[in-house]
This record gives sequence, structure tokens and C-alpha cells, in this order.
Amino acid sequence: MTTQKYFPYVNDKMFAEKVDLNDIAKQVGTPFYCYSNTAIRQNFQAYQQAFSTQDTLICYAVKANGNQAVLSTLAKMGSGADVVSMGEILRARAAGIPANKIVYSGVAKIESEIEYALSEGIFQFNVESEPELELISQVASRLNKIAAVAFRINPDVCANTHAKISTGKSENKFGVPISKARIAYKQAASLPNIKVQGVDVHIGSQLTQLAPFEEAYKRIAQLVVDLRADGHDISVIDIGGGLGITYRDEVIPSTQEYAAIAQVQLGHLGCKIVVEPGRSLLGNAGILVSSVVFVKTGEER
Repeated sequence: MTTQKYFPYVNDKMFAEKVDLNDIAKQVGTPFYCYSNTAIRQNFQAYQQAFSTQDTLICYAVKANGNQAVLSTLAKMGSGADVVSMGEILRARAAGIPANKIVYSGVAKIESEIEYALSEGIFQFNVESEPELELISQVASRLNKIAAVAFRINPDVCANTHAKISTGKSENKFGVPISKARIAYKQAASLPNIKVQGVDVHIGSQLTQLAPFEEAYKRIAQLVVDLRADGHDISVIDIGGGLGITYRDEVIPSTQEYAAIAQVQLGHLGCKIVVEPGRSLLGNAGILVSSVVFVKTGEER
């Protein structure tokens, strides 16, 4: 996945689709960001087609790029949103994304943000910890609302990506350890105004191999079986995002291969699948255009 397809050079001039970037620069000045509507649409359609045989909600990870035109383009295609703040909910709603297609992730949800999300009627909270769950219950009870939740589960799986964007190992701060998941769900079921509906997993970003996804989904599938045996009505599995893009020479699995892993490992459970692509939707869809102002000769360069 590179930008060359959507931002080609023609006779030494760079174009955005079929528009000369020099013409845009003359109108708006530099620097500016330029996005390809076609790239965004085709990337999103690849996910739609790959997951077409599964009951799937595609929620764009707003943290990847919160540009309002980007969000509006995705909203028109039926995308939901994976958000990590009240500000991102506001942006998603302003772009036309329905509240019932918004999943609220993030590690530090505060009371006012939870209150706003509940008032909007979002699809699901992806809960990071037991204290967060208790706060959601308190706010929902005060508002007389029902909060649909899934715990983000840390499956202790190595994502084989950069250490700073690997989030699924036991030493990472994110989520509830899979070894403690059944205890956490038991607590959730005992709290007022909480609807336990799902399980969430996200093991990292810029993954270039399918094996980590496969291992994580195997562990989540067994957890769903165990949770159902405990009496929980699990109907949603959020498989996160994380499929990488090509920066130099990385070979990236296709969305079809990615979806097939989810189908094989999770399809028999009959759950709605939530997938949260970010980088893989926008990574090749935009460029930053600037101008050379001066050329300075230094001592060594």
C-alpha cells in the first residue's frame, strides 16, 4: 500500500487523482494536507467486501486521522467509529456517524465523557479496567441509562510489531488479563445498569503477520465459550484493528486473509464482529504538500 496509485507523477508533476497539486497550491498556499476520496473509499470497500459474509460493524479508528472531511466520507459509506475521547465522539457525530455505530475505547474515560456517551446512546463501551466499569455503572444508574459493555481482554499474545505499539502482551498496560477475565465479567453482571454484551481484543498496530491475530482470536473464542457457560450473553466480539500498511518493503496480508482468520476462529460463535481499522484505511490516502523556501549550504551538507 503506497500513495503512488492515488498521487502519481505525470510529466514530473504530482497529481492527486487527476488534479495537479500545483493548482491546489496556487489556490490555498502551502503547506496543506491533501486526501484522496477514492483511496479512502476503496480501502473501506476492501473491508466491506472481505467481511461481507459475516455480521460485521466496521468502526473507523478516529485516532488514525480525525479530519472532518475524512470522517464525513466514511460516514456516507456506512462506517461506524472507534473513539477514545468525548472530542472524537463529537467529531464523529458531526460527520454523520450514528451513535449506535460508535464504540468507545480508551484507557482514561472520565465521568463527563461517560455521561455524554450514554446520553448519545453509543453502541458499546470497551472497558479497560474494573474501576472504570464501576464508574460507568454509577453514571448509568444516575442517568437511568443502560450501558452496554465489553471488556478489553489482554490475551498475552506477541504482535510481532514495534514494542511501543504492541498492546497484547501481559506486560502491556492495556486491558484486563485473560486470566482474570471471568472474575471481571462476574463483577460486571452484578452491577446495576450494566449490560454485558461483548468481548474486545486489540493486540497492537502495524501488524504484518496473521499468526498473532490467529492466536489471539483462538484465545478469545475459548473465553467466549467459558463466559457463556458462566451465564453471560456474549453477542459481540470486537477484534480491534492493527492490520499494517507498506512503508518500504513490508508485505501485508490482504483484508480477505484477515477476515478469513476471524471467520475460521470466531465464526462458529454467531457473534457480531466489530473491526476497527485505522492506519490501513488512511495510510496511503493523504499527503502533506509543502514548498522549498530556501536552499542553505552547510559545512557538511
